[in-house]
Amino acid sequence: MTKKISLTRYLVEQQRLDGHIPPELRLLLEVVARACKRISQAVSKGALGDVMGSAESENVQGEMQKKLDIIANEVLIEANEWGGHLAAMASEEMEGIYVVPNRYPQGEYLLMFDPLDGSSNIDVNVSIGTIFSVMLKPEGAGVSEQDFLQAGTKQVAAGYCVYGPQTTLVLTVGDGVVMFTLDREQGSFVLTEENVKIPED
Repeated sequence: MTKKISLTRYLVEQQRLDGHIPPELRLLLEVVARACKRISQAVSKGALGDVMGSAESENVQGEMQKKLDIIANEVLIEANEWGGHLAAMASEEMEGIYVVPNRYPQGEYLLMFDPLDGSSNIDVNVSIGTIFSVMLKPEGAGVSEQDFLQAGTKQVAAGYCVYGPQTTLVLTVGDGVVMFTLDREQGSFVLTEENVKIPED
């Protein structure tokens, strides 16, 4: 039987690989993954968890927000704001950027996310997911919306988490794409595929 490699172990090994990823980025990605686990739990409760239906408000795209959109957004903000890894966040569910409050240490990373993409599918039990991207904050004091408008090639990490029959986390830190599956019994993401590629055809 092959040994299960957890997300934490994978990221620690990436950190050791000639400092392939800095420790702060490793911790940030672990926090994002933890938040995705919480969102997965909320999604899986469905109608039993009072999370279905609309919230009677619109997001910045003019789309009607679902209750789970707002819950997922809050989960990601609360999980990430206090760790000291981030300077600010931006979300499809918020009009402006969310700068880390002064009561917490500010880090050097920017986190962007769509907390629950495809949320119009929630009520019909079709797969939905979280999409995220991490960039370094440009040098200088303070954070502005302009700091988020960097080229995609500036990303230091990106990924998505799909909440379906299984919860899958797909991640890149700039050196190929890897896939993890949530082991619900253990409560941890386990590496299930490396070097993921789109088929030639």
